[in-house]
Amino acid sequence: VTNGGKTTLAEKLKKMLPNCDIISQDDFFKPESEVETDERGFKLYDVLDALYMDEMVKSIRNWMKSPGNSGVVTEELQNTCDNLKNTEDVYILIVEGFLLYNYEPLCEIWNRRYFLTLPYEECKRRRSTRVYQPADTPGYFDGHVWPMYLKYKNELEENASNIVYLDGTKSQEELLSCVYSDIIQELKKLRE
Repeated sequence: VTNGGKTTLAEKLKKMLPNCDIISQDDFFKPESEVETDERGFKLYDVLDALYMDEMVKSIRNWMKSPGNSGVVTEELQNTCDNLKNTEDVYILIVEGFLLYNYEPLCEIWNRRYFLTLPYEECKRRRSTRVYQPADTPGYFDGHVWPMYLKYKNELEENASNIVYLDGTKSQEELLSCVYSDIIQELKKLRE
């Protein structure tokens, strides 16, 4: 969901996890001139066609071929992960974005999937506090952003499995603790 805390959570996890990098879907938006406009004059940013998804897949695959160029294992992390052997050999890529699980070429690469949700009113409130370029036009949230979120969320629920749904109204600390613990458990399983 837009303004659900995806980027904040990813950045906090990166600081806590060994050899961790982030690829953000927001870095793959097409320029405004290449984004379609609907009959109401709304720029259609909340659809896959507004993104260079092939480039994103290429970036992810390139990272997978050669991970670990920027990661550092800190002493604090080493203490936290002391049950994990060879932690420095683990490389983690967090891919964060709003339409990741609806793009077929990415479906086979996920080890873990998290989906942040927000109720309509909270999402709209948060969205109203953000500044976008181009700026949201009056009615854009209700006319495009929220309907596209519901559309893609429904598709996801019909077609995807093994997704951990996270309540975006919880504190950043609660969300971080939940996802971090889950990732540490996953790392332990991979080591067994």
